[in-house]
Amino acid sequence: MKKYILLLFCFLPMAVMAQRIDRRLETKLKEAIGDYHGQIGIYVKNLRTGKIVAINADTIFPTASIVKVPILVGVIDKMEKKELSYDSTLTYKDSLYYSGSDILGSFKNNEKIALKKLIMLMLTTSDNTASLWLQSLAGGGARINEIMDALGLKETRVNSRTPGRESYRAIYQWAQTTPFEMGTLFEKMYRNEVFSPAASERMLRCLGRNFWDENEAISVIPPTIEVFSKNGCVNASRSEAMIVNAPKNPYVFCIFTKNNQDQRWTADNEAWVMARKLSNLLWEYYGN
Repeated sequence: MKKYILLLFCFLPMAVMAQRIDRRLETKLKEAIGDYHGQIGIYVKNLRTGKIVAINADTIFPTASIVKVPILVGVIDKMEKKELSYDSTLTYKDSLYYSGSDILGSFKNNEKIALKKLIMLMLTTSDNTASLWLQSLAGGGARINEIMDALGLKETRVNSRTPGRESYRAIYQWAQTTPFEMGTLFEKMYRNEVFSPAASERMLRCLGRNFWDENEAISVIPPTIEVFSKNGCVNASRSEAMIVNAPKNPYVFCIFTKNNQDQRWTADNEAWVMARKLSNLLWEYYGN
């Protein structure tokens, strides 16, 4: 009898894990992505029931601009230590300029900007000049990576301008993560588990103001529903991470892609079409 009891306890964790997977939703999502021309990873979690779907969710993907979420965490860490102040004023220098169509890049040398506006530009408009400045203010990529490691995120790393990460940068560019880890980071903020409740709430407020809501998964969510999100796009990789704070079943949704055949910058790009398709499927599935 003792032998059978021991066997039961050995298999119990696997059984519990199996119960956490929403098999019906998993089937729907696998069917939806079956003919995708590229690599795709998905992580979904119902924040009320705890049930998940993970499809290639431990695969490493380029973050593109989703790196700005770990950078935000690094900046908030400095605020928690009183080394930065949300209301402080900074001075822009021409040396900070990063080529592109960024708003901050149009600033004049020695022009003033509030730190909180810098954060807004990084997250809301995905301003790269602001983001690289904030990465430096956070202590650099190495410090941000230490924080990610402390949060239990072993694959989420900043590569650009980070000593020792050159070989990873050649593969994943600015930074890397997995759908599961980025979804976990969002959930930690949602549950007030990053530094402090006040810090977590501040980060969520910052992530609730996304300008890029036309082609992405967020575009099919009703505008009356609060969404905390960040998207990242380069030619062969279009990805998005979000929490949809729906009234009945709030949920995490992360979709990451790479090696995409369709690299057009149009609304009917396959990755964006897929993101909208899955987002609509989830909204309807959870019955919100």
